[in-house]
Amino acid sequence: MKLALLSDVHANLGALDACLEHARDQGAQGFALLGDLVGYGAEPAQVLSKVMELAQDGAIVLQGNHDALAAFPPNESKAMGEMTALWTHAQLSLEQKRFLVGLPLTARLEDLLLVHASADDPEKWRYVEDERSAGASLDAAVALPGVRFVFGGHVHRQTLYYRSVGRGLMAFKPTPGVAVPTPRHRHWIATVGSVGQPRDGNPRAMYALFDTTAAQLTFHRIAYDHQGAAAAIRAAGLPEFFAKRLEDGR
Repeated sequence: MKLALLSDVHANLGALDACLEHARDQGAQGFALLGDLVGYGAEPAQVLSKVMELAQDGAIVLQGNHDALAAFPPNESKAMGEMTALWTHAQLSLEQKRFLVGLPLTARLEDLLLVHASADDPEKWRYVEDERSAGASLDAAVALPGVRFVFGGHVHRQTLYYRSVGRGLMAFKPTPGVAVPTPRHRHWIATVGSVGQPRDGNPRAMYALFDTTAAQLTFHRIAYDHQGAAAAIRAAGLPEFFAKRLEDGR
């Protein structure tokens, strides 16, 4: 099976649609959305409508920190992510809020563990951003019988780490569109990037496609109307910083 791995959509419908279309063209047979469906962007209700349809068709959907924040927003904004939480909360239907609240933090699919942040206490939303943090997440995951792969998001970058017998964790920077063999005699952990808010200086959307049969992981970058998404943020009256971030990919 080819499983499309999408994370950090951040209320960006155009980016989500572009990645879904590309994944289907690549033969994706299943979809997993790894959290942060909302937050920052101008289309939270539209994104959740699409995601809820995918869930009804069998997609795996996880909760991210921005999803939890939108469901239960703080009274005062103390960080950038909190600035849109109250606004996002007001855009959502009661059904959509209940959907966010009910999402799990992790999911298991055969020898895959899916998580938004780190498998090491996933409710603490730790970033998997280097070999140390990737190792902590991987250790927590492989303590579960049969787990060989951990896929997550949260850091808005695409990175692959692996561990083989007798060696420490190794980081590997993937090339978009090039399949990476991920043999099951090793343990693997990947961050699949952000669909709706890349932060590596490239505004193109990110997602990954895992071929469970061939044990190959392919990272993709997808062009979409990021200028239009930025314009929607401005039209909604959300902070200019969020629009500029989409335009710059930072």
